[in-house]
Amino acid sequence: MRNLYVEKIREYINLRLFSSKKAVLLIFKILSAIFSLLVMGSIIYYYGFPPTAETTAICLLIIEASFIFYIFRFLVQVIYEFSPVQFIRRNWFEAGIILVLIINGILVKFFDVPFYDKEAMNNYFPNFGSFTILLVQFYFIFFFVIDLARGAQRLGLLKIGPAGLLSLSFIVLILAGAGLLMLPNMTTTGTISFTNALFTSTSASCVTGLVVVDTATYFTIKGKIVIMILIQLGGFNIITFAAYFATFFRNSGLKYQSILKELFSAEKLTDSKQILRSIILFSLFMEGVGTLVLFFQWPDNAPFASFSEKLFTSLFHTVSAFNNAGFSIYTNGLFEEFIRHAYGVQWTIAFLIFFGGLGFTVMYDLFAPTSLINRKKYPWKQISPHSKLALYTSLALIAGGALAFYFLEKNNAVDQTSAYGAFVSSVFQSVTTRTAGFNTVDFTILGQSILIVFIVLMFIGASPISTGGGIKTTTFALLIKSAFAAIRGNKNLVVFKRSISYDVIDRAYSLLFFSISIILFSTFLLTIFEPDKSFLALLFEEVSAFGTVGLTTGITFNLSEPGKYIIIATMFIGRIGPLTLMLALVTRSFTSHYKYPNANILIG
Repeated sequence: MRNLYVEKIREYINLRLFSSKKAVLLIFKILSAIFSLLVMGSIIYYYGFPPTAETTAICLLIIEASFIFYIFRFLVQVIYEFSPVQFIRRNWFEAGIILVLIINGILVKFFDVPFYDKEAMNNYFPNFGSFTILLVQFYFIFFFVIDLARGAQRLGLLKIGPAGLLSLSFIVLILAGAGLLMLPNMTTTGTISFTNALFTSTSASCVTGLVVVDTATYFTIKGKIVIMILIQLGGFNIITFAAYFATFFRNSGLKYQSILKELFSAEKLTDSKQILRSIILFSLFMEGVGTLVLFFQWPDNAPFASFSEKLFTSLFHTVSAFNNAGFSIYTNGLFEEFIRHAYGVQWTIAFLIFFGGLGFTVMYDLFAPTSLINRKKYPWKQISPHSKLALYTSLALIAGGALAFYFLEKNNAVDQTSAYGAFVSSVFQSVTTRTAGFNTVDFTILGQSILIVFIVLMFIGASPISTGGGIKTTTFALLIKSAFAAIRGNKNLVVFKRSISYDVIDRAYSLLFFSISIILFSTFLLTIFEPDKSFLALLFEEVSAFGTVGLTTGITFNLSEPGKYIIIATMFIGRIGPLTLMLALVTRSFTSHYKYPNANILIG
């Protein structure tokens, strides 16, 4: 009886509020956008500019006003919902944060302590002020992301397709990163040119690792954090992009989930979402474990001034390694005196690079609980042909690259301290050359022969749907098998007892042609604007940029302005090119219903 009475009251309220619901919610959407921009602006100003009494007061006013607005907005949404309880259940995380905000407001009012005032907060909770500020900023960043995700549904009206939106997402990320790096507090000098900021942001977002300024000395800890965030977002961009469509595009969910299905080679539409969840969890797990392991692998003579510095250094290099970025916060990278013989550090980073470049679908196939259970339950079930091809090709390239490096450089750059050191340095260079960009040897003294080998490895790159670049391991393997099949006159291409469609081979050759054309054209432009540098050094730099590797023979710092922009464009194309091509090829194509007579064209 009581429930019936409550339902009648709720129905009466809904009827009374229905006429104003649309207008009120529209007003709150507009106000949400305004408050979100104000809050994010205040947070950016707080970290990016030296604080003054006036700016601190303004930031405090914005934070206090935003507290009240977000609480009031949520309460109004609850009131206007036909089923408030279900609304709270659907938005349980946001509801929890609102509850914390209310509790904090009561505590602040009770203790008469400004919640955003670090000094006053420390009077009650010593050494807790910094954490409190971060907690408050997390609140507002969370609300900003929610509002951004809700508003992002309208991007579907642009009608530019998945490939265009993927490119647009990278452009926005790169420009936002460049803008943040130009803030005074991000650099030790307080200034950085737009070109250098854009180059650094592109290199981080495209997980490349090429730098035109010394990351170790030029950027403050805040600038390094921005670079690390750009690396993380750039490495996972394809995943977040795919998840974005599957989650927020309600009207076209099946369309974009179909693209996910093709992209991940999933058997069902529901598998793509499961793969996404597993990828994100596994990636975060790998980065967490990598940070922990690397923390204890640093040598005793490492120049860490504090526990927090050691932890941040471990986290930065783990994120950079797993995302195959190659950024280091040391001037000489991993060639620093205290690291070049720290083999535990090198093995940890090498394994992170390997798994990050192996491909998310391969990792899901190998390590996902459902995959492990199915293989144990059904012994005849094996990993997919794609996973086998990517895994075996990666291992073969690592072995081949290590042998080539050892025999070509054993009297030059190979670690001479011991046989074990020579083995580690050879394997590490082979692993990192394909897409990561870390170095434990001096690349400026390498011979031309090994540079050519490394160019080939960089061009091949990592595996599909990974954080690495290049034409991909599976593309390279299929091209080799296709070439031998053509020479032998074999009409059927078979990989692991599975037939490969010649549509896939056509895509592989198209990707090969596209990649070689970009590299040759860009290298040609570099020879015009960089006449003082050797052709091999320019080709190495160009392939490194296209493969998003980040290795260099030492010419990056001395590039001219036009040369920097050529490399910027190459890094961008190298990161989104293969992915964009893949997304474009799974869309609908139109074929003619007529056919012209065959022509006999001589080949070779």
